[in-house]
Amino acid sequence: MSTGSQPPVLTEVRRLPDERRLRLTWSDGHSGELGYDYLRGWCPCAGCQGHAGLTIRYQPPAAPVQAESITPVGNYAISILWSDRHSTGIYRYDYLRRLCPCEACGGPLEGEIAID
Repeated sequence: MSTGSQPPVLTEVRRLPDERRLRLTWSDGHSGELGYDYLRGWCPCAGCQGHAGLTIRYQPPAAPVQAESITPVGNYAISILWSDRHSTGIYRYDYLRRLCPCEACGGPLEGEIAID
């Protein structure tokens, strides 16, 4: 779903607290909604995933979480402070797009994914 040879860029992140989701809007016009627990379960940080760096494994949170704040990281990622006080995951744009569970993107609901 990218335009030309450039990968899509995240243009908006909107918290939907009543639905416990983030709505992500991309430069190619795509919009997807990812649940808070889903995103927290796919946290890419070394504390959650270890230091091997070959795959990321889905690990559901122990209890439901809320996205307390979202901070841009350069021009390539966001960081989320979760209600369980976890905040070390850096969610790169390309990673978030791979996680999008909509029919068009087909992101994984659980299991493992290889990282580039």
